[in-house]
Amino acid sequence: MRSDADFEKGLSKLLVATGEHRQPLVDEAVNRLLRLIRDDLHMDVAFVAEFVDGHRVFRYVDAGPGGDMVLPGMSNPLEDSLCQRVIDGRIAGVINDVPHLRKTKTLPDFPIAIGAHIGVPVQRLDGSIYGTLCCFNFEPDSALGERHIKRLEMSARLAGRLLDETEGGGTTRPAAD
Repeated sequence: MRSDADFEKGLSKLLVATGEHRQPLVDEAVNRLLRLIRDDLHMDVAFVAEFVDGHRVFRYVDAGPGGDMVLPGMSNPLEDSLCQRVIDGRIAGVINDVPHLRKTKTLPDFPIAIGAHIGVPVQRLDGSIYGTLCCFNFEPDSALGERHIKRLEMSARLAGRLLDETEGGGTTRPAAD
C-alpha cells in the first residue's frame, strides 16, 4: 500500500480534472480514481454503482484480469447485492472472507466468486445516497482492515464530489487501461 501522503497526492491530482465542469473530465477523473484505489488496496475489481429504482447499476468499473464479468451499465436488484447490505448495516464495510460470512449470514448468490469485499456509501453534497464505491477480490484477503476502509471513504467523498459536477451523475463508459 502507498503511503498516506502519496495517496493524498494522487487524489489531489484528480480534483484538478473538475475545473471545467465537463462530463468527459469527470468520467476520466472517476475512472482514474478507481484505478488508483484498486491498485492502492490491491483489489481485483473497483466500481462505483448508482442506486436507481431498486437496482444497483454499475456506472464506473476498473477491473484487473478476470474482472471482465463486471461491466459499466450492468444492473441487478439492489436487494441482491452486498452494496445494499453495507448501506443498511446488515454487513460491515470490510468483509475479509465472504465465503466464511456466508456460513453465518444470508447473502445473495453472485455470478462470480467474491472472496473479499470492501464498500462504502457515495453521498451527494446534499446528503443523499448516490450509491456505493466498492472493491472486491476473488480470493479472501485477511489484510483488509480499518486503514483500507478509511481510504475508501476518502475516495467515496471525492467520487461524490465528482459526480455532483455532472447533471446525470455518471456514465456507462469503461475505465481506460
